[in-house]
Amino acid sequence: MNQRQRAILRQLLANKGEPVLVQDLAVMAGCSEKTIRNDFHAIQGRLSENTSIKLVRKPGVGVFLEGNEIEEGKLFEELNSFPHINKADEGSRAVDIAFQLIMSSEPLTLEQLAAKHFVNKAVIKKDLDGIEKWLREMNLMLAARQKVGIQVTGLEKDRRKALANLPALIHSSTLNLLKEKFSSYEMDIVQTELKDLQQKYSLSFTDETMEHLLIHVLFLIKRTKLKYPITISPHEHERIKEKMEYQWAKHFLRKLEIIFIVHFPEEEIIYLALHFLGSKQRYQSDKVEHPEGPELVPFLIKKMSEATSLSFELDQALIDGLSVHITPVLNRLNYGLAVSNPMLNDIKKMYPYIFDVVMTVIDEANNVFSLQIPEEEGAYLTLHFQTSIERLQKRDGRMKEVVIVCHMGIGMSQLLRTKLERKFHSIRVIDCIGKLELLSFIKKYPVDFVISTIDLKGLKDTPYIVVSPLLDVVEEQQLGHFIEQLSRTESEVGKKSVMSAFLEPDLIFLDCNVEHPYELIEFMAEALVKRGYVGKDYPHSALSRERMSATTIGSGIAIPHGSPKMVHSSVIAAAALKKPLKWGTELVSLVFMIAIRPDEKDKTKDLFRELSELTERPEVVQAAVHEMDQKIFLEHLLKKSR
Repeated sequence: MNQRQRAILRQLLANKGEPVLVQDLAVMAGCSEKTIRNDFHAIQGRLSENTSIKLVRKPGVGVFLEGNEIEEGKLFEELNSFPHINKADEGSRAVDIAFQLIMSSEPLTLEQLAAKHFVNKAVIKKDLDGIEKWLREMNLMLAARQKVGIQVTGLEKDRRKALANLPALIHSSTLNLLKEKFSSYEMDIVQTELKDLQQKYSLSFTDETMEHLLIHVLFLIKRTKLKYPITISPHEHERIKEKMEYQWAKHFLRKLEIIFIVHFPEEEIIYLALHFLGSKQRYQSDKVEHPEGPELVPFLIKKMSEATSLSFELDQALIDGLSVHITPVLNRLNYGLAVSNPMLNDIKKMYPYIFDVVMTVIDEANNVFSLQIPEEEGAYLTLHFQTSIERLQKRDGRMKEVVIVCHMGIGMSQLLRTKLERKFHSIRVIDCIGKLELLSFIKKYPVDFVISTIDLKGLKDTPYIVVSPLLDVVEEQQLGHFIEQLSRTESEVGKKSVMSAFLEPDLIFLDCNVEHPYELIEFMAEALVKRGYVGKDYPHSALSRERMSATTIGSGIAIPHGSPKMVHSSVIAAAALKKPLKWGTELVSLVFMIAIRPDEKDKTKDLFRELSELTERPEVVQAAVHEMDQKIFLEHLLKKSR
């Protein structure tokens, strides 16, 4: 059970069999009645484990416990003994505390927060440390006054941005937050009206945009009801009022006024219109408002082609996709709208090479066009270019031929085939067959590999991978890595790895003890300067790149690097940390300082592939990090990179 469910059970035990209304429990827990009713299932499950106590629910009367007094007494003592709280509970508590502080107009004391969450003040103080750092990213401050309490200070627009981004505090789902803070009735109404708006104005918002608009509208309603108005400058008001998005927002909010019995002032219409301006649509023909907009897409494609030696300019689907994508990007930048990307860390881990090239090109674009495109947008652009690479491979005939072995019949096998062909453009599915047909089939039609829904232990000479018929997200990632590994030519497999070629023994630093990522980056970069591998400005370049976007790639690995133009001779330095270091949003234990010359871009690509593979072997990372002998440290890493 989580903290809220324990609190509900504690309250029911304290009432000693007297009914409690669901409404009262919802007020006590600070959530909806639906959430309380859902919690009853978890509570009953806990009671059934080792007690005879029953949770009784009587419509119109309330909820109460029925059972043995001795068992109830023991359970009450157990709940009051502050059992160990798991990470999920800690995250839920942090989000709830942040929500309370942002929503409250009055200071809250440590005692109040500790009492609500049934923990001591030391635990709340620890939560507040993390919350305070996160609030600063949202341009909000956490002010504490002795004998008064703690209070969030800042502009209303920043409060709303923080509320909409609460899931990012613990990398949780936006929908989970909405279900906690709003009733299903409120959510259904707003979703229905958004769909009607699309139909009326022939709009085509993406699923991500619909979720984004849903959370912003729900908080807009809540904050308006609580009389916390948004402030819009006269200049911005005049700019937005002439746009069609203003008409959409006005029509939409006027309908919600009737349903929610609330009046939305003009500023709220402008505020929502701004979010419409920054929204992604599946199809978009509007002109980009930023004066440099028409030149940005060709610039990105040209620079990406030069950096990767790939002909992105030949992919019309990429050009069309970027043209649609770039409009809301520039609108968001133009109007100062925040962007979030829940897939950011996954994209950096799955496609480290393309992401890094994209961020380098974005840095150039920011300077040329006077923009500030953030890493979240860089991750979205990475997906566009990665998908283009798969299309170009398909066009060039470099496709893997596969056969599907499915044990669940033709319907399920065709569903799996459709998913595979939609997700992976670099494979061609020859057929869907049963396990008994496999050996005779591959004798007649040799394939590159087999995708199966059951284990094929007896299969020799032909690679295979096992997935579920529904092909979930994790399996998609695993299949992507599997295909990438098979794509290596025999010459690539046999040649020396980039890591073993460039990782210098005298640039391996073990058991490092540093307080901040920048301290380590500067130390490692200066070591390269002293040995003549890079120019004197390389440390500054590496720090600038890190400020753009944390170079973490998952599994406790970071790969800081500066501009390749400053590299005299290609080299890699490595550092193992004495204790994990907070690096962006991740904890890092192993750091590679990369310096590869620009005329060796193929080696850069190979190195990123090796590093990506290393992230799939956390046991190798941990073994290397805890090693004190340089030679054995190298052996651990090169086992993976060969």
